[in-house]
Amino acid sequence: MLKQFLINILLTFVWVALTGDFELGNYAFGFLLSYFILRSAAVKNGGVSYFKRIPKIIGFIFFFLYEMLKANLQVAYDVITPRFFMKPGIVKFPLSAKTDLEITLLANCISLTPGTLIIAVSDDRKAIFVHVMYLEDRDKFVEEVKNGLERRLLEILR
Repeated sequence: MLKQFLINILLTFVWVALTGDFELGNYAFGFLLSYFILRSAAVKNGGVSYFKRIPKIIGFIFFFLYEMLKANLQVAYDVITPRFFMKPGIVKFPLSAKTDLEITLLANCISLTPGTLIIAVSDDRKAIFVHVMYLEDRDKFVEEVKNGLERRLLEILR
């Protein structure tokens, strides 16, 4: 996958050098153009893992930004209103992630979302403990994180 990504970047720079336009839009166009050229060549040769992963990465970025914006608005609303809507709690979140990289990335993504904080990872690395600022239902929180954030992250990493 890394090799295909580096080739994609190299072809992007070749495109920018050939056109002589060094603006951000031309870099993006060159990246997309080289991506589709490499994808069409890979489909003919049977290798498509890189090309299935890039759309998932882009989708994950937009999903995470949406979740972060939603959490920021919830926290901001709670700060500017005179009444507090917080219902803090600690949740034991069972992990599907197995490797150190998967656990670390998931924990960082959860902690980056306002209103949540990772307290600890269990010794057997099968669960993490999350402090949640707005905890209405423990099972609903676990389900949302498992089917949203964790599933999408593991699709990218595996």
